[in-house]
Amino acid sequence: MRILVTGGLGAVGTPLTAELRQRGHEVWVLDRPHAPGPNYYRCDVGVYRQVERVFDEQSFDVVYHLAAEFGRWNGEDFYETLWQSNAIGVKNMLRCQEKHGFRMVFTSSSEVYGDWDGVMTEDVLDKHPIRQLNDYAITKWVNEMQIMNSADRFNTETVRVRLFNTYGPGEPYSAYRSVICKFIYHALHDMPYTVYLDHHRSSTYIDDTARTLANISENFIPGEVYNIAGDEYHDIKVLSDMILSYLGKDDSLVEYVEVEEHNTRNKKSDNTKAKRDLDHKCTVTLEEGIPRTIEWQKEVYGRD
Repeated sequence: MRILVTGGLGAVGTPLTAELRQRGHEVWVLDRPHAPGPNYYRCDVGVYRQVERVFDEQSFDVVYHLAAEFGRWNGEDFYETLWQSNAIGVKNMLRCQEKHGFRMVFTSSSEVYGDWDGVMTEDVLDKHPIRQLNDYAITKWVNEMQIMNSADRFNTETVRVRLFNTYGPGEPYSAYRSVICKFIYHALHDMPYTVYLDHHRSSTYIDDTARTLANISENFIPGEVYNIAGDEYHDIKVLSDMILSYLGKDDSLVEYVEVEEHNTRNKKSDNTKAKRDLDHKCTVTLEEGIPRTIEWQKEVYGRD
């Protein structure tokens, strides 16, 4: 197949692109930085003219739409960019999908489950009133609603996936990145950080996420929505403890706080559908994945 990966230079897009190419697909990448090819488009998905040009020049069987602004606090500090890239960006993609007829895989987030405190099955939002707790979460749910409306009005074919705390090598540090990335960077550099005790997650190793995403191209069921998450349900302190133990450091620079406001407290995923339809497998445990991620950051940032 000819496949486009938007956000293909990102932490998830890079291994997904590699996985798809390894399977023999012709893969194109779309992202914002200036970058070399092959098969590369520089494009801001929030600008329709730029998106339209890509699809007028090339035809694709499947588009993986990963390009988006990431993170709750990023969404607070840079909300204009968040809404332009996420909400307007998806509308731009849908307009091109309605015109050109490609299939799309949209990467949503576990954040859409908002204040739901039970097991997160994919039908929760269909059955219960859910309040998303921050702008990032709201944009992801807005995007899912846009996709469902387009399918009803124009018969577009899209699969939605809700990623749960994907982590691993290839995620560069910033203050807005994932919790494992931030904990590792701060521990490596002897910087203080905060651990919220009454929060639980279902972390997913990057290679497992990329493989399952790639499987969608081979078993595409229009209209479906899937959780992609790890099988290990854990609290946040476990992550910090594992990182500090591996590095041989104590927790003297860690501040422990009970709850982080405006953040989903417990993200316990049901992975039944992804395992059934997409052969989702959790092959890398936290005990394996965290050291791999630490060693990658050591190399990238020159830490012993």
